[in-house]
Amino acid sequence: MVASVEEAVEAAKKIGFPVLVRPSYVLGGRAMVIAYDEDTIMQYMKQAVEYSQDRPVLIDKFLEDAIEVDVDALSDGEDVVIGGIMQHIEEAGIHSGDSSCVLPAVDIPETLLNRMREYTFKLARALKVIGLMNVQFAIPRRSCGDGAQPRPGGSETRLHTGDGDAKVYVLEVNPRASRTVPFVSKATGVPMAKIAARLMTGRKLREFLPENVERGTDLDTGRCFYVKSPVFPWSKFPGVDTVLGPEMRSTGEVMGIADNFGEAFAKAQIAAGQKLPTKGTVFISVTDHDKPAMVEVAHRFVDMGFKLVATHGTADILEGSGLGVERVYKVKEGRPNAVDLIKADRIQLIVNTPHGPDPYFDEKAIRRAAVTGRITTITTLSAARAAAEGIAALQRGEVRVQALQALHAERIAAK
Repeated sequence: MVASVEEAVEAAKKIGFPVLVRPSYVLGGRAMVIAYDEDTIMQYMKQAVEYSQDRPVLIDKFLEDAIEVDVDALSDGEDVVIGGIMQHIEEAGIHSGDSSCVLPAVDIPETLLNRMREYTFKLARALKVIGLMNVQFAIPRRSCGDGAQPRPGGSETRLHTGDGDAKVYVLEVNPRASRTVPFVSKATGVPMAKIAARLMTGRKLREFLPENVERGTDLDTGRCFYVKSPVFPWSKFPGVDTVLGPEMRSTGEVMGIADNFGEAFAKAQIAAGQKLPTKGTVFISVTDHDKPAMVEVAHRFVDMGFKLVATHGTADILEGSGLGVERVYKVKEGRPNAVDLIKADRIQLIVNTPHGPDPYFDEKAIRRAAVTGRITTITTLSAARAAAEGIAALQRGEVRVQALQALHAERIAAK
């Protein structure tokens, strides 16, 4: 905790960049920033927030390239039942309200899932939680091997989360209901909020979920994948930049359900107003950090029949892997540039990850043009992987409609 510009710079140096900077009390990620250098810290402290000894600013280490996981659980102070372990599709650092997530996790290895279960049980009992609890975890990708075995029907594009010596970080623990509780309740058919209210009056968890308590198992989701996706108001604010970060921007949520991850994600995107194209051209411009991993996703797009357009730096990497790419200038470099192609209806999907702490002018121009043209824009690499899964499902014609009540009845009958 710091209360001056000098203290903030010193703390950031000690922790090591990048760091997450935020007020001591915040809702919805308001006034939170990811700082990559001293200049950002100084600008934030001078302009962004009011601070004092009574209202200090918090500075934490920011985990880059990490998978975030949400866990919702019920506890009566003694027994604990996990409602769901939800794998975020966007990387850690994107506000959880702005991140799509999938239940159950598609390819996190069982050893790491069990570790998160263990931590959740210990935290609930240590904090003497009675009712609902939410825990947010992060798993750094770079500390993981490649041993993750995806769940049947899960992601074909591997997220490289093999267990190895991977660490599981606890980001935060909230002894209360979270925004994901309605989602988990719909996915499992268990009214978690209603049970939590009963627990707070002195009832015991064994009265409601005896099998889960005895066996130590999570609530059952059956054979399906459930994807929660945020709804953004971009179309109502022409010219807004669509890049995501620690500040929450979404105004609603939708859910997609299917017996495979790709179809569930595609359904959620359609419901959220994000149309995934099944043919056409994908424009790709990603940060240097994302370029090596983007190659695998770009190959998937080409295998599905898409053409690629990229700025010169990204094009060099893609061509080096054997892909054919049409090159365009950056907005500041000349024409034709990506904005020209967007306005000419030559681009059907955009993958544009921000470069460093502040996106360059041309990146903002691209995303703003995309909002005007109602072209789906993806600003994280993991969301690009998920989009490829969804497009593959759409191309296979797998989008089917099922009633949630019928799925719950089927699961009960199977027991």
